[in-house]
Amino acid sequence: MWDPLRAHFAKVADRRFASLVDDARAADFSAQFGDMLFDYVKTNIDADGRSLLIDLLEQAGVAAKRDAMFAGAPINETEGRAVLHTALRNLDGGPVMVDGTDVMPEVLDTLARMEAFAEDVRSGRFTGQGGQITDVVNIGIGGSDLGPAMAVKALAPYHDGPRCHFVSNVDPADIAGVLRACDPATTLVIVASKTFTTIETMTNARTAQAWMGAEVSDTGAQFAALSTAADKTAAFGIDSSRVFGFADWVGGRYSLWGPIGLSLMIAIGPKAFRAFLRGAQAMDVHFKSAAWDENLPALLALVGIWHNQICGYTTRAVLPYDNLLSRLPAYLQQLDMESNGKGVSMDGADLTVPSGPVVWGEPGTNGQHAFYQLIHQGTRVVPCEFLLAARGHEDDLHHQHQLLVANCLAQSEALMRGRTLDEARGKLDGKYQGEELERQARHRVFPGNRPSVTLAYPQLTPEVLGQIIALYEHRVFVEGVVLGINSYDQWGVELGKELATALQPVIEGAATTQGKDGSTAALVGFLRSNGV
Repeated sequence: MWDPLRAHFAKVADRRFASLVDDARAADFSAQFGDMLFDYVKTNIDADGRSLLIDLLEQAGVAAKRDAMFAGAPINETEGRAVLHTALRNLDGGPVMVDGTDVMPEVLDTLARMEAFAEDVRSGRFTGQGGQITDVVNIGIGGSDLGPAMAVKALAPYHDGPRCHFVSNVDPADIAGVLRACDPATTLVIVASKTFTTIETMTNARTAQAWMGAEVSDTGAQFAALSTAADKTAAFGIDSSRVFGFADWVGGRYSLWGPIGLSLMIAIGPKAFRAFLRGAQAMDVHFKSAAWDENLPALLALVGIWHNQICGYTTRAVLPYDNLLSRLPAYLQQLDMESNGKGVSMDGADLTVPSGPVVWGEPGTNGQHAFYQLIHQGTRVVPCEFLLAARGHEDDLHHQHQLLVANCLAQSEALMRGRTLDEARGKLDGKYQGEELERQARHRVFPGNRPSVTLAYPQLTPEVLGQIIALYEHRVFVEGVVLGINSYDQWGVELGKELATALQPVIEGAATTQGKDGSTAALVGFLRSNGV
């Protein structure tokens, strides 16, 4: 099914796609959902290419797989599970069945319990030993950290609750730095681990428990748990009223919409959190109902497939010109690379095309003074994805925001247009002559013809953030279905965990390095001799 696209790309690969851009293309190669605009004009995709890309969706059965996901079918085939993070934001969408049972009553009951607890914390009805809660420390890792940390940062203008902090790394410097800024008597600690066995999370949780225990008599009274392991949370001293569980059909990197989002709910309040959910729910409805050529998740996925699997561009840069979204690239890094970083298809056969790309990025304009040199003049093409709000939240600094917008639009234009050698010579004419003019001019040539897309929206609100995250979730789903892989397992993280468990007693000196490779044994020796 890839051959027609490859043949089409061979015909257009050397085309300057800037020559395609006119008012008609600007309308035809963009799509709008509500107040959100997705512009993919500055790519080499033309009408024929788009038609062939949409054929991929049909051949891969994306619509049927999408409907199966929303219906609760076990599309996570390697683990035999449904994939229903969408149910967590299905506030008024009707029943969702899993194995003959409607899961929505339990989902909505958990949401109501979260809201009641969040209001108690925010209002001061729930207190620490020293009075009203001033700080919340969320301890998790991976999806239990990246999602809420990103969203709390993104919705900072809506914070009217306690300060929120996040600990994920087992490196003691992480938790020590966070706890140093908190008062044990007025801090709530949230431990986010579905099994309550994640080694990094539980190590940090015990450190926080010891820190709090130095000043607080009943540490369990100032802990909450986001977990399904009721026996383990009880043994830790956490009352069941402060334990919020979620089913195995919610993967970690898709779990922000439920209990993993408790820290966000405490920060912005249940009303704003519901707006966040409703934004995602609206994107779900759009994804299920819009035609492919107007469907934002499908179009974003097809652009990604064109650039990665067809053009051979192995990375994608996520570049939010919205500092509130500074953690979004890291969040999407996990969402995309853990989901679609696979080497075998559903049937266990090796993939015949590259799997997901390397995802990275930083907010603008910081990135312009860091890695844009490589994006503009390096030897590798890096497709860019810009995110941009028309308005910031600092009304008195709107002129400064306009400068930000100008920078964003200028970057995408520069990537497309580039600068020719003649144009570079013209800028230097009179300053250099002869061979030196030629040499200096070549350093100022920009190849251009480098693709980008732009996602624009009026302002980053809870609803818009929900839409953005759901958009990218569904993009990952579509790309995974087209590739024929399971986007919802993550066996690639297991081997390192197993080896780390086996190595810990070696590091501690309770076991020898016998059986370890020479490199690992030598590194252990060096580190032990230096005090590890």
